[in-house]
Amino acid sequence: MTDTVDKAPAPSVPPEQIKAIPVRHYGRWVAGVLVIAVLALIGVAFSNAKINYSVIPDYLFDPGIVKGAWTTLYISVLAMVLGVALGIILAVMRLSSNPVTSTVSWFYIWFFRGTPVLVQLLLWYNISLVFPVLNLGFYKDEMNQVMTPVLTALLGLGLNEAAYMSEIVRAGIQSVDEGQTEASHALGMTQGQTLRRVILPQAMRVIVPPTGNEFINMLKTSSLAYAVQLPELIKKATDISSTSLAVVEMYFVACIWYLFLTTIFSIVQYYVERRYARGSTRNLPPTPLQKIRTNLAKMNLFSLSNWRR
Repeated sequence: MTDTVDKAPAPSVPPEQIKAIPVRHYGRWVAGVLVIAVLALIGVAFSNAKINYSVIPDYLFDPGIVKGAWTTLYISVLAMVLGVALGIILAVMRLSSNPVTSTVSWFYIWFFRGTPVLVQLLLWYNISLVFPVLNLGFYKDEMNQVMTPVLTALLGLGLNEAAYMSEIVRAGIQSVDEGQTEASHALGMTQGQTLRRVILPQAMRVIVPPTGNEFINMLKTSSLAYAVQLPELIKKATDISSTSLAVVEMYFVACIWYLFLTTIFSIVQYYVERRYARGSTRNLPPTPLQKIRTNLAKMNLFSLSNWRR
């Protein structure tokens, strides 16, 4: 009879801790060094250039520059309003079942998107070669007197923008489910009422972001109105540079004003997009002010904890 000896269980050996070795991305370091080197070369080139940077603040609020910036903003707003209003009409015409209206809308979009804005401005500026006299029955005048630089820029920029806005509006309308239209018709709404009360309010979530981008682009595209003698920002900067001989300096002044205007309207665009996103996003992203307050609160808590220690 053999005696069974109970063997003690072997002590469990804890597993060795895993050491995570990060992957080295040498390409990132090389790319970073190259970018810094290029920026340094650009900085050295501008620092050694024959540019009098001290005169830039002197011309930044020159009355002519300020007036040119106001004209740029003024013509951009008017052209954008014209483009949005006409773009909505063209989008509805494009979606119409009437082959005549849809074809006319398609041809308009095809022409104005396919030709440069500068060429369109020059065509409007020289329209008197085609129609010497404007005769509307109740109003008659020479076309040279009618087509002022402001009207030329408004038509050239606004009609061109309408072609792009029509595609944006069409995409927004088509993003709304067709069941919304069927339900509206079942409630007795007409086609126009359905478009105004049901379709367009829901399509705004898709229309607003690219519209904001188009307006910011319009602020810069309005500089092409310099070719039709509109006294906007570039025209004023060029006129001043011709007398002061500060050519590059005045272009820097114009760039500062363009950056200021586009920054302001980019902030406005952010808040408008945030408002229209309320119906589709449950948790809205924090605003820049909310981010600043959160970071300041964290900094205060961190400094307070260090003080207590």
